[in-house]
Amino acid sequence: MSKKNYAGIPDKYSRIDEAKVVLIPVPYDGTSTWQKGADKGPDAFLEASENMELYDIETKSEVYKKGVYLAPAVTEDSSPEKMVEAVYKTTKNYISQDKFVTLFGGEHSISIGSIKAFNENFADLTVVQLDAHADLRSEYEGSKCNHACAMHEASKNTNLVQVGIRSMDISETDHMDENQVYFGHDLYEDWMDDAIGQMTPNVFITIDLDAFDPSILPSTGTPEPGGLFWYETLEFLKLMFKKKNVVGFDIVELCPNKDEKSSDFLAAKLYYKMLSYKFKYQDSNEDDEDE
Repeated sequence: MSKKNYAGIPDKYSRIDEAKVVLIPVPYDGTSTWQKGADKGPDAFLEASENMELYDIETKSEVYKKGVYLAPAVTEDSSPEKMVEAVYKTTKNYISQDKFVTLFGGEHSISIGSIKAFNENFADLTVVQLDAHADLRSEYEGSKCNHACAMHEASKNTNLVQVGIRSMDISETDHMDENQVYFGHDLYEDWMDDAIGQMTPNVFITIDLDAFDPSILPSTGTPEPGGLFWYETLEFLKLMFKKKNVVGFDIVELCPNKDEKSSDFLAAKLYYKMLSYKFKYQDSNEDDEDE
């Protein structure tokens, strides 16, 4: 990956010593089982980010002025287990520097490492998973660090709330708390307040982009019909940032297509929206402008 500032922001907002936000790219695609290409996701996301307007109309803010440090990419790919360990150590390092840590994958197996780091640093953690797939297998294709196992450890060690699920293997029912699952076919009902009510104060959000309906985001490795749409997703995210302490997040499974750039741009806007909500609702005592 070529090193640039996130979204082309000025250098003064991209330095680690000044930035409140750290963005860790993880271009890993070692265990995907259908369409390959998630390792190209971070570069496509960063390219799209350079073409965004950086004033957010909804929050009336320019959140990049809080500072976003684009960390060196985690490129360990010798095995899924070593990649997970590298993500864990890198994430934990930046958390220890009192940064708001975010990650962009790569496939969903990267979240095993990021969730482990956040769970060790924030008490009574809730993991909120937006995803088409349950990802609760204990092992798949000989590894516990497969993308199909991304939430298995979280289901045992954190308070897991799953949203948008519409594809799973029957074996995953053994590891699923259906009282905390909001299946895709049920999302036409009132569900957001119930989901918020099941969360502890500290929340980590993991978004597999196949949570979105493929009509608005087709460029992902395992698309599933019947997914989330843009404004309902933003409404749910905004509620979480308003009512909970969101301690970090990751976004995964962008599988870019050179002939379809709207998915890259949606991912870029989603990331920036989440930062805008974070500093609008959880850092409201500070001005958006530098002193």
